[in-house]
Parts: sequence; C-alpha cells; structure tokens
Amino acid sequence: MLCLSHCLCQCDGMDRTKVLFGRLRATAFAALLAMAMSSPASAQDEDGFQRYLVTLRQQALSEGVSARTVDAVLPTLTLNTRVIELDRAQPGSNDTSTSFSPFAPYREKHVDAARIGRGRAVYARQRQRLAGIERETGVPESVMVAIWGHETNYGSYTGNFDLLRSLASLAYEGRRRALFGGEFIAALKMIDRGVPRERLKGSWAGATGNPQFLPSIYLRVARDGDGDGRADIWGSEADTLASIGNYFVDAGWRPGQPWGVAVTLPATFDRSGARNQLISPRCPRVFARHTGWRTMAEWRAMGVTPQGGSWPANDVQATLFEPDGPGATAYLLTSNYRVILDYNCSNFYALSVGLLADAVAS
Repeated sequence: MLCLSHCLCQCDGMDRTKVLFGRLRATAFAALLAMAMSSPASAQDEDGFQRYLVTLRQQALSEGVSARTVDAVLPTLTLNTRVIELDRAQPGSNDTSTSFSPFAPYREKHVDAARIGRGRAVYARQRQRLAGIERETGVPESVMVAIWGHETNYGSYTGNFDLLRSLASLAYEGRRRALFGGEFIAALKMIDRGVPRERLKGSWAGATGNPQFLPSIYLRVARDGDGDGRADIWGSEADTLASIGNYFVDAGWRPGQPWGVAVTLPATFDRSGARNQLISPRCPRVFARHTGWRTMAEWRAMGVTPQGGSWPANDVQATLFEPDGPGATAYLLTSNYRVILDYNCSNFYALSVGLLADAVAS
C-alpha cells in the first residue's frame, strides 16, 4: 500500500497533487462547474456526483485525455459511498499520540514462514530477470520480491474496487479533491496508454496491481520487464519486479548499501546522547522514534555490535531504532530504509520489508 508517494500510508496523509482546469465555453456550463467546485460535498448524493462528473470531464480533456476514453468511462460511473466511509475512517495525519505498539506481533504476521517460502519461490523463478534488474538499478533482487510479497502476498490479493469509480467518488467527497481528482485523470491516461479498463481494479484508495501503484505512480515508473512492449503490473511477474525496481531508483536508492543492520546495544548505551533533536516535516511520528544520524564508525565506537551479517562501510550513515524498546533487538537504518518508507511511511512496514528481503535471500 503505497504511501505513499503512491497510497494511503499508516502514519500521515497523502501528498497533494496540483490540478489544472480548462477554460469554460459557455455561461451555463460555467455556472454548473462552479456549483460542483464550490466546496467539499456536504450531502453525498448521486445527483451531486453526476454534476461533479461534468467537472472531471472538462478537467480530463484539458489535460490531454482523449474524448473517446472520457466518453466511454464517465457514463458508467456511480457514486460509491463505501469508499468515502473507508476514507473517513482513516486515522488523521495530525495524530500526536506518543504511544506505540510492539513490533514483534506485526513481524510474526508479515514475515511468516509462508510468505518467506513463496518469496523464495519467486526469487528462484525470476532469478535471471531479477539479476538483470539489479544490475540496471542497483536495487537488490530480494527487496523487489519483498515489496511484492508485502503489498499483495505475491499477487494473492490486489483488491476488487473499480478504481475509476472509487477515485471519482473520493474526489467528489472533497476533502482531498486535488489528490483523488488527479489520480482519476491519471487512471484515464492509463486507458489512453492501452491499459484495459477491466484491469483498473484495486484498493478502495486507488492502488492497483501487484505492487499497488496509484495511477500517477504507474504512469511515472511502470516498466516492461519481459520485452512484450507493455508494462503489465497485474499479470506479469517480470513487469511487476522491474516496475518496483524503477520505483526505488526514482525514490533515491543508493546501490551497495543495505537497508539496515540488526544490532545489540551495550548495557551502558547512552540513549539521551543519541536522541534526534530535529522534527521531520514528513511522517514526524515515524522519524521521532529514530536517533540522530551517525556514521557506522561512530556507532561502533559507542559499543554497538551487529547481530550477524556484514557491517557496512565506516562512512555509511545510519540512525538507530528500537522497535520493541530497550533490551530487544535494535536496528541501524541507512538512507535506503528511508526509500522503503517512501513506499509506505510506517516503521513496521519498512522493517518487515527489509527483514522479509533478508529471509528471501538467505
């Protein structure tokens, strides 16, 4: 479930998308558009939704969507009040609670034997293509597999909401009209690009396919991994993995660095001295649990020791995170961990992806 960057994340709201509107041709149409655009809908009714579709039609045409696609899609849409209910039930981005649940139960559910086993099967089956993608992108093969496993359990559940109906309904609701209206237009552009309408199913919030991309993310990073000329993130394992790899490149993955290292802290470790003094403008509750940045050499000098695996180069920077509190396993997290957070800004999500990747590759 992309955070973001391309879906509703567990810790903060989605990024804004600027929306462009075309010039109106007639006074009567201008009045109708003003009615639809005046404010978030106070009464979620079918008549109001159909009036709002006039707005979306004009917007789509002004942004280059073909009249053929617009006229084929919009008459089929009706208001979906269920997605509005689901959106309103999401936790707010201004939650300032300082309480946290332990990571261990989440890990047991998301890095379980079945998911690891299926990931190893994908890893073996697609090894040749994965190796090529890693050479091209620098993103480890196992990380690509782990994202797919974490998002949809390797395609087992990708969602069955009609994306166009969901996105249009969420845009009509109005609280995040620019965001969802922009994603609706992006979905129409996917159809113009050759994606069949029946493929556009997914989560209630608009994420679709094996990697659960929002339409705008698909347009930006989806790639053809099997050479058939299409970026099929629904039916092609190769395209799915190539697209995930390209997403990570786009988000700033640094080749040659691990996502993180499990470590043990000495009994004398001074947590107050390592505390982060900055407040992140993005996902503040997520980053508030991390220490400030130190080099690996500095962490080693403070008595931090790896629990296994290789220790990154001395100049690699990392933050320290104790997901289950003092006395349990801690992690040194590099900038590549932040790239995983770009997919979904949740510490538990990013840790589970990293740990699943390690297990798949072992």
